[in-house]
Amino acid sequence: MPVQSILDQVLKHEIPRSLEIFAPELVLCVTVVLLLLWRMLGLHSKAPTCWIALFGSLLAFFGAFAQFMYLKSNGVDATEGLKLLFSVWPLTAENVGTPGPYFTGLLMHDQFAVFFRLGLSLFLVLLIALTILTGIPDEEDGQDFYTLLIGSTIGMLMAVGSNHLLMLFISIEMMSVPSYVMVAFQKGRRQATEAALKYVVYGAGIAGVMLYGISLIAGLLGTADMSELGTRFALLLGDEKFTMLSANSVTLVLGIMMVLVGLAFKLSLVPFHFWCPDAFEGASSEVCAFLSVASKAAAFALLVRFVMAFQGAGEELLLFFGVALGVISIVTMTLGNLAAYTQTNIKRLLAYSTIAHAGYMVMGVAALLVVVNSTTKGLDANTAAVGCVEGLMYYICVYLFMNLSAFAVVAFLRNETFSEEIDSYRGIFQNNVATKVICVCLGISFFSLVGMPPFGGFFAKMMIFYSAIQAGHVHWFLWVVLAFGALNTVFSLFYYLKVLKAIFISEPSSETREVAVPGMAGAYVLLVTLPILALGMTPLQGDLSATAQYVADVLFK
Repeated sequence: MPVQSILDQVLKHEIPRSLEIFAPELVLCVTVVLLLLWRMLGLHSKAPTCWIALFGSLLAFFGAFAQFMYLKSNGVDATEGLKLLFSVWPLTAENVGTPGPYFTGLLMHDQFAVFFRLGLSLFLVLLIALTILTGIPDEEDGQDFYTLLIGSTIGMLMAVGSNHLLMLFISIEMMSVPSYVMVAFQKGRRQATEAALKYVVYGAGIAGVMLYGISLIAGLLGTADMSELGTRFALLLGDEKFTMLSANSVTLVLGIMMVLVGLAFKLSLVPFHFWCPDAFEGASSEVCAFLSVASKAAAFALLVRFVMAFQGAGEELLLFFGVALGVISIVTMTLGNLAAYTQTNIKRLLAYSTIAHAGYMVMGVAALLVVVNSTTKGLDANTAAVGCVEGLMYYICVYLFMNLSAFAVVAFLRNETFSEEIDSYRGIFQNNVATKVICVCLGISFFSLVGMPPFGGFFAKMMIFYSAIQAGHVHWFLWVVLAFGALNTVFSLFYYLKVLKAIFISEPSSETREVAVPGMAGAYVLLVTLPILALGMTPLQGDLSATAQYVADVLFK
């Protein structure tokens, strides 16, 4: 092809398409530049940088929302309000309206990626609003904190659409490096510094392992394009069957395992979870909320993309990794729940709770790998696979509000009690109305995390368990995973009740401070808790499930 034709293709088609799709991320990049300039020009003392961060994240959220609704409505079947939004963000059918790769195939634009970009943008808005209410960071350090927060979020937005092994690595590092600094952001606090040091040392080692795995996969298959990995491996095997006696199979399995190590580190799966409790204890509650929700949502989306890249590689390879992830799911759920029971610090307790919930969600990915290429009689593999991804997406959506609500309560109570020990919560329900509101909201969040009806967490867990039931018809081991999931759900009730007992039943100790949570804090916690009820008790549950099914279906067309 002549050079002029290549330039015309890039300048007239590839770049305009890529920039139109990448617009929400570009808005966040501009926000970061503004935050840095605000500090350089000395304007941060006159106008707090938190409002710039909030405005930029809101713009990015509306951009992602416009793209998702444009894809869903094909740009035609839309209300007048949506058409106005489409005109504000000049969206076109040939660019945003057409799913497919962009930036020369490094990233993928489809409903799955846009759904997660929308969710992550919403979480960023809610988290920045939380930091404004809690006062962390302070006015002097705000621009630095929000630069790190938004920079990490940009990495997550790229991760959910990764279509190339190189972009997979870059996006994970872009997610991780700012989070190392955010953990240590409370200057002068020894716990924060130690936690960040452990986090960065583990992270650096894991990055090297993952990069080596990427080099093995790309070297063996001759490409780093994730859309071609499964086909290339099938061609490499030819008429051979997948077996661990084959050099090619062993090399590929080793490479995949190394990449999965990197993703397991981000998801804090056992045995790559050691950094999580210390990091959560040392970091502020606002940073803990970010690590427990946004980081995991992006990593799970990337995990699904990565494992689905091998869909055409044959049933045996995916079944092998499905069972392996099932084992990891069991160990992660069990250790997380048992370790949480002995904790006296609320953030360490929620850290182990986060580990346990990562185990539940990995159960959905394990079920997906088992069923996706299955030829079991009486099982529609495509429908079962869509159900697995649908359940995972529903769980992540509910989990966003459950954990954000819990950490918001911890942050507001920290400002009043100056403690994060569970004993400091004794009898606090007896204080003002706003305190009573956030205590009830914490109870709703905890019961939903357990998976009790009629809260959203019950239906989320039910969908994940149903995925395991479907996969159990293909491989018996998924019945074992399901049994451990049910048992761990019962275990988890005890440590959540321990906290609620201190709040609602225990008498205040002589050292307990009087708590007077501000009314705005109570309103915020109530706002992020209402979706937990709505996703379990209103028609919104069916709407979210239908949307998740629509998005998941795209991956298997």
